[in-house]
Amino acid sequence: MNYSDVLASSIHDIKNSLSMVLSTLDEVLDDPGTQIADEKKARVLRFETSRANRSLVQLLMLYRMDKGEISVNIMERNVEEFFEELVAENQVLMEALDICFTYECDPMLSGFFDEDLVHGVIGSAIGNAERYTKDEICLSARQEDGYLVFCLEDNGEGFPDFMLSEGEALREDSAAFSSGSTQLGLYFAAQVAGMHSDKERKGFMRMDNESRLGGARFELWLP
Repeated sequence: MNYSDVLASSIHDIKNSLSMVLSTLDEVLDDPGTQIADEKKARVLRFETSRANRSLVQLLMLYRMDKGEISVNIMERNVEEFFEELVAENQVLMEALDICFTYECDPMLSGFFDEDLVHGVIGSAIGNAERYTKDEICLSARQEDGYLVFCLEDNGEGFPDFMLSEGEALREDSAAFSSGSTQLGLYFAAQVAGMHSDKERKGFMRMDNESRLGGARFELWLP
């Protein structure tokens, strides 16, 4: 067993432990007989644990991608139904943090994408927005230039300059790290986007601070 295999095995063990912690936290928070002095702090604790677990899942998936063990499973999916699942997963925490979380989507909009991989990308982007928004997040989707575009906007302070420059570098070359500070979520998003292709076109991500809400905007473009 080489070093990368040992590392992947260790990450898998840690992920399993965090999954048990999350399951226990859910049982405690969902039990009406449980007395919690500050439920908001408990929800934040669950969020941070979930974020760490999600990062480990992304690391394992990147490891499997490198090993050629993951192939995309692209199927047609109704986007509104996809959004409803994402909102349901995050609604309790959003309410605990007093964040308004909405989505905008044509009910008839559908697209071809790998649901699990895209769910991982959008879920990670939502988790990032939850940390930095002031109090509003909006998820939307549209068709543009033959692409299905997923868009997440918030009303926070926006992406710092280094993240914008690295996001652009990853957009140009999904295998490149422009510096040691590249975010795992961005690298994962770039890899997933690039795995979606149609003839000569490949998916890509786009980041800027042109949100309609005044903060950051993250977009995933899939052909």
